[in-house]
Amino acid sequence: MRLHEFIDTTPISEGPNDPYIFKAVFMAGGPGSGKSFVAKQLFGGFPGLKTLNSDDIYEILMGKADMAFDPASIFSPKGQEIRTRAKDVLGKQDELYRLGRLGMIIDGTGKDVDKISKIKIRLDTLGYATMMVFVNTDIDTAQRRNMMRLRNVDPSEVQKMWSSVQQNIGRFQRMFGNDMIVYDNSADDNDPSQEDAVLKRVRAFLTAPQKKRQATDWLANSDKTNANFARKDKAKKAASIAATKKEPTQ
Repeated sequence: MRLHEFIDTTPISEGPNDPYIFKAVFMAGGPGSGKSFVAKQLFGGFPGLKTLNSDDIYEILMGKADMAFDPASIFSPKGQEIRTRAKDVLGKQDELYRLGRLGMIIDGTGKDVDKISKIKIRLDTLGYATMMVFVNTDIDTAQRRNMMRLRNVDPSEVQKMWSSVQQNIGRFQRMFGNDMIVYDNSADDNDPSQEDAVLKRVRAFLTAPQKKRQATDWLANSDKTNANFARKDKAKKAASIAATKKEPTQ
């Protein structure tokens, strides 16, 4: 596996020019909630947002290794080794995106509240504004969609994970406050009014000006750095032109 297959280093120069800089949206939901589909529906109109999702990387790596998506393969030593590699790649992506303070979609399950809390605190400290979209479903829908997935899990595990994530909704609401949205995705047909209302809130969040001191200071320093680079580049070009003019003609 080569990291450059998954990690684009161009965001480093994107930095201050990223339209959604210092914004991070956490996606959470239980098994079969359809959160990845909802994420595409909600954020497809905001190009430039970077998605962090270890499952996407994992599935690519499993395919490259000709591994099946059944429990035996997933929990085999080889499958777990690939899972570790996927997490390593995700860590590199996360580091790169944070370095440029780029806008991110952090796509997870929502089963580990403490882990999400640590990530949120780290981003808050950098100056990010954060919000959560929690995609919810009833248990029957979760079970039905799980069986339709290529990488499905045992129904008893679905029940356990669904119950665990449901218990975390209250903690997430306290963590994100007014910046948490619960999106009901139990029906196979999307409710246009719900989608429009959620999209309106997401757009307002992503396009709001930076308020945190860490963010405004970082942007100001970036402007100064870019201005210095521009002046040095201009001076270098001027010196080169002057030197060319002084060269004797043959």
